[in-house]
Amino acid sequence: MTKTLTRIAATALVATLIPLPAFAQQMDHSSHANHQMHAMDASADDVAGAEETLKAYRTALEARDAQAMRALFDEDSAIFENGKAEGSFANYMEHHLGPELDAIVSFTFTDPTLTVTRMGHMAHANETYGYRIELTDGRVIERDGVATSVLAHDADGWRIVQYHSSSRAPRN
Repeated sequence: MTKTLTRIAATALVATLIPLPAFAQQMDHSSHANHQMHAMDASADDVAGAEETLKAYRTALEARDAQAMRALFDEDSAIFENGKAEGSFANYMEHHLGPELDAIVSFTFTDPTLTVTRMGHMAHANETYGYRIELTDGRVIERDGVATSVLAHDADGWRIVQYHSSSRAPRN
């Protein structure tokens, strides 16, 4: 035990005698800001492309255009709807949304709002909207909905990598 305490004390003494590299650095970290700004570049505030991707998703839903919807999602996307993890968009389309599209006569969005914030090659968005669905059996579904999205930008443009939506019956 005495040997261990002696080693700890000796190590602590040596550590206090060796100048730490952090003290050798300039305490002003403003030189790092240029690196970060270069990575985000002047287009960091440009969210138009991400907004257009989300608007295109709404348009494709209204048109019930499965192919157009697929093109907007990353292959490794994650979809969450009304408390359920649906897997990738391909899985969601195959097992959930796709079969529903066949039963829809009309799908319209009302009063959509959209806020997108870009962070480098990523963006996150919040949406609110109402929607009305008319089904082939004559039923009509009216709901208020919200969605949050995460999008990634690469050479091919913006793709949705995560989409989470929920809805409820309208309240007066």
